[in-house]
Amino acid sequence: MAYRKLGRDNKHRRSMLATMTKQVVMNESITTTETRAKEVRKAVEKMVTYGKKGDLVARRKALAFLHNDTEVVEKIFNDLAKRFENRNGGYTQILKLNERRGDDALMVVLKFVDEAK
Repeated sequence: MAYRKLGRDNKHRRSMLATMTKQVVMNESITTTETRAKEVRKAVEKMVTYGKKGDLVARRKALAFLHNDTEVVEKIFNDLAKRFENRNGGYTQILKLNERRGDDALMVVLKFVDEAK
């Protein structure tokens, strides 16, 4: 699987992606750079897919990735899985904002797709 290194070693990158995934799940959206958002989206989509499976193996995989944060895993398996039960992927969207003032990095909002539409 191809991925971006994001200027970090393996442990730091995995930890950062897990933390950002937790933030997306708990807050429903985050503001970050475009490159990071594209990487976090992969992890968030995988977690929601685990939630839709709902079995013990999927729950354990989600717990392992999210550093045993049971509150986040409960939200994935109870709330998000039900919310996206009729949707086959594409649970998140990226909305572009302006460039960051210091380094001109493109800022985006990563959030869940609203099913109300």
